[in-house]
Amino acid sequence: MQRDHGWIHTLIEEAENERMHLMTFLALRRPGPLFRGSVIATQFIFTGAFSLLYMISPHFCHRFVGYLEEQAVVTYTDILDQLDSGKLPMWTSLPAPEIAANYWKLGPGAVMRDVILAIRADEAHHRVVNHTLGDMDLKQPNPFRLGHEAEGHFKNTK
Repeated sequence: MQRDHGWIHTLIEEAENERMHLMTFLALRRPGPLFRGSVIATQFIFTGAFSLLYMISPHFCHRFVGYLEEQAVVTYTDILDQLDSGKLPMWTSLPAPEIAANYWKLGPGAVMRDVILAIRADEAHHRVVNHTLGDMDLKQPNPFRLGHEAEGHFKNTK
């Protein structure tokens, strides 16, 4: 047990933000019990393995998450490209789920494209955070201010 130098607040904010991504997509479609069970089992296995690996090398874990977030940005960019080229007609005028509109303060008339833009901006920020933490010594203070996720400072809806 030792001081975390303020890192935990940033990591908790990221976890809450990722949870909102999940809740947003769950609002669109309710997966069945088999899919839900598979996700829960995978989460238990991954949590145990990742926790063990984090005790061995936090730098590797932050770098790994940074690369996952990079791929998420690529994926959401591809979704936006498909939306813009008309390949996802069911999402073109799909209203933003209420949970997403409230969380990202999207305003009236928000559609799924606005949600995807907000989520992609979050993922880009998570990429920077995790690569930064991966480069830092564990005793260095957290360079990120608190409250950035919930306040929507990294939302890019243009």
